[in-house]
Amino acid sequence: MEKLKLEIPVLLPDNGECEHCVTRLQEALLAYKGVTKAHVDTSGETPRLCLHYDPNLISLVQVERAAREAGLAVQNRYRHRMLNLSGMDCADCALTLERGVGQLDGVLWVAVNFPAAKMRLEYDSEAVSDEAIVGRIRALGYDVAERRREIGPPSPGGLRGFLAFVRGRRREMMTLLAGLLIILAFALETPGVTTTITHTIYAAAILVGGYYVARSGLTALWTTRSLDINFLMTVAAVGAMFIGEWEEGALVVFLFSLGETLESYTLDRARNAIRSLMDLAPPEATRLRNGLEERVPVESLQVGDIILVRPGERIPMDGVIVAGSSAVNQAPITGESVPVEKQPGDEVFAGTINGQGTLEVRVTRLAQDNTLSRIIHMVEEAQAQKAPSQRFVDLFARYYTPAVVGVAVLVATLPPLLLGVDFFTWLFRALVLLVIACPCALVISTPVSIVSAISNAARQGVLIKGGAYLEEAGSLQVVAFDKTGTLTEGRPSVTDVIPLDSLSADEVLRLAAAVESRSEHPLAQAIVREARHRGLDFTPANDFRALTGRGASATLEGKTVWIGNRELFAGHVALPPAEVERLERLEGEGKTVMLLGDETGILGLIAVADRLRPEASEAVAGLREAGIREMVMLTGDNERTARAIAASVGVDRVRAGLLPEEKVAAIQDLLAQHGKVAMVGDGVNDAPALAAATVGIAMGGAGTDQALETADIVLMADDLTKLPFAIQLSRRARRVIGQNIVFALLVKVAFLGLALAGWATLWMAVFADVGASLIVIFNGMRLLRVRE
Repeated sequence: MEKLKLEIPVLLPDNGECEHCVTRLQEALLAYKGVTKAHVDTSGETPRLCLHYDPNLISLVQVERAAREAGLAVQNRYRHRMLNLSGMDCADCALTLERGVGQLDGVLWVAVNFPAAKMRLEYDSEAVSDEAIVGRIRALGYDVAERRREIGPPSPGGLRGFLAFVRGRRREMMTLLAGLLIILAFALETPGVTTTITHTIYAAAILVGGYYVARSGLTALWTTRSLDINFLMTVAAVGAMFIGEWEEGALVVFLFSLGETLESYTLDRARNAIRSLMDLAPPEATRLRNGLEERVPVESLQVGDIILVRPGERIPMDGVIVAGSSAVNQAPITGESVPVEKQPGDEVFAGTINGQGTLEVRVTRLAQDNTLSRIIHMVEEAQAQKAPSQRFVDLFARYYTPAVVGVAVLVATLPPLLLGVDFFTWLFRALVLLVIACPCALVISTPVSIVSAISNAARQGVLIKGGAYLEEAGSLQVVAFDKTGTLTEGRPSVTDVIPLDSLSADEVLRLAAAVESRSEHPLAQAIVREARHRGLDFTPANDFRALTGRGASATLEGKTVWIGNRELFAGHVALPPAEVERLERLEGEGKTVMLLGDETGILGLIAVADRLRPEASEAVAGLREAGIREMVMLTGDNERTARAIAASVGVDRVRAGLLPEEKVAAIQDLLAQHGKVAMVGDGVNDAPALAAATVGIAMGGAGTDQALETADIVLMADDLTKLPFAIQLSRRARRVIGQNIVFALLVKVAFLGLALAGWATLWMAVFADVGASLIVIFNGMRLLRVRE
């Protein structure tokens, strides 16, 4: 048996992340004679398909060709699309769309993200076409608004542009026409025109304004067997005409259509807060090739291409500067208010703004993979995740609406049957109940607040990965910090070199650098930098071993040399009392002391200090103002150093000398004591502790893939002052969500009482429903304006 490994992204360029398509590819290849096994190997940087085959039955060339042909067949047949939707202004719409599109033969999977107004779907192109999917969406009363970044000339103006404007807004135009017809009917009632004429005009207003409403409601009933808000409004309008309330029916249709339009516009404002980020990166770039400049679409750029960025231009791609220097405004990505000086070798991000210098940048990520694209994708995914309060509202609405519809039926039938009262009076009250039954304001109260808060945070350099984390962060009382790279700058430097044997200070540093040159640890790199700064020559040691949480060892000039903390040497070598006193004094100054030794004993001490972040004290004070009661430092450093740093920034408690697994245990202890705990770390070394906390918060995510992937909240810049802002925004969001839910419920209860008492009319019920929806939307959108 032989093995062949092929990269899945090569076999399935667009479908490589779909587990179903990978499974289909495996099944197709197992049908070939001689292929005995197909499985996915995830041990490398990219997933690979591993094929086991019998070379006596099928050759290597045939296996490779079969894999590529099968991959192409799967790719062409099974499509994955993301559609931008328009006209979706209620959470009920998302469910209707999911059911309606999901019932098409050939649609394998569909999910609608109501807050972002997007639909994701997977379908079999041999069973259903793009046109059929878009047709079903339009039949349900919504539309597809594909967003394209135009490079060519703008859309036409003048009269031609105004016709185009009207065509794109048919529903709004029909709503306007319905309103004008109602005004005309009102005006004609004054001189005493016959009711036949006014009722005819009202009927025309109902037909014009209610066309899309009725079409959506009836299509949803036919395709999904569910009663949505459009169907309830249609029943209300028809019922009003049946009992002779033509004016009421026309007002119901007009107010509902107008409310839908207003809700759509206001929701789009919240949605566009994050969609506008797409326009930050320019659609074209200047590529340098063979000494010539050429303007090309960013989608055509490849990793390794060199692009030219002139002064004042936005940087079009993620990359590394190869020539030039400039100050770059990184606020669109990191939220930093001050431009950052960039030199050759520094990283730059798509969407940031170049200052006064000309830069040549080597592209490091494709357009769809750059930091800005990933932020937009993650924010939209975050908006789609339901927060606990939203899950409660959805569950409540699931039972509430059918219950009220049932009550409306009883209200229309029981009093006339049992008490002999007027049927039309109680039918009217039942219709009012139907309108009130629509839980629009309640259902929309949570998602619009979450969309606004998450979008606002992203624009200020804080990436919150879901409504659940937004709500959890708003209820935190305890925050735990890593030390190195979080409260400190994470770039320590050597402060003291103390020889204890006959060696000189430079010799001690040379031996330490020879061992530590094999290590990636920040303290090790500080020693290597200091040795190079002093011009010391050293050869990297052999047989390097990292001793987690204690230090390292290596073979140098035929001897084993150790470097690390006191725990590494405990039980083997004793320090003289004078040196112990000196070591403790250095630790008391907030320095980390490492011992260097070999088989003969301790050769010297090296003290290293990591400078505090200038904003650390301000951030801790800001967290106290935001309502955080206790702050804890969790560090692998020694107790004395940790306590010195904690005292200088104002942290309450310290747990020092912790290994990575002990940090996780410390987080679990805090969870047991306080219920909810946030962990703030660098997103790489602290990944287990970040995952164990209620909310994991990572620093400096703009340049760190691990931070973007592991944390629940990411501070895109290395700026701790963004943390109090994130907590305050989360607390404000929890308050706004609570206000919206309570207000929506109170309005419903009040109008249910008025309807049963006969004091509410149809137009009043619609006005109350639309008004309540708009109020909770505008209240939620206040979160877009929260600033530091």
